Amino acid sequence: MNNYETVFILNPVLSDVQIEETVKKFEDFLINRGAKMVAKENWGLKKLAYPIQHKKSGFYHLFQFTAPGEAIAPYELEFRRDERLMRFLTVKMDKHAVSWAERRRTKLKTKA
Repeated sequence: MNNYETVFILNPVLSDVQIEETVKKFEDFLINRGAKMVAKENWGLKKLAYPIQHKKSGFYHLFQFTAPGEAIAPYELEFRRDERLMRFLTVKMDKHAVSWAERRRTKLKTKA
C-alpha cells in the first residue's frame, strides 16, 4: 500500500449537490479498489492562476489515501472521463511528505 495525494478542481458552475455527488463518486471509486481514505479537504471556490476551459475559478478538493499501485491508473482514467473536472494531480507521497501532511492536519485541527 502506497500513500497518495490527489488535488482536483471542479467546474465552478456546478451546484452544491453536484459537487457532493462528484466527490462521493471518486471516494467510492477508491474505496471499491481497496484504498483507505486518510483525509479529505474541501478548499472551496478559489481563483485560478490562469483560465482553464474559459473559467477563472474552480472548486478545489484534496484526497489523501493509501492504495495499491494498480488502483491509480483506473482512478486517473475516471478523472479524465468526467466532464465536471477541470484539472487533477495525483502524487505518490514519500515518508517525508506523509509526516508533513500529518503535522499539517494536526495543526489545522488545533486552529479549528
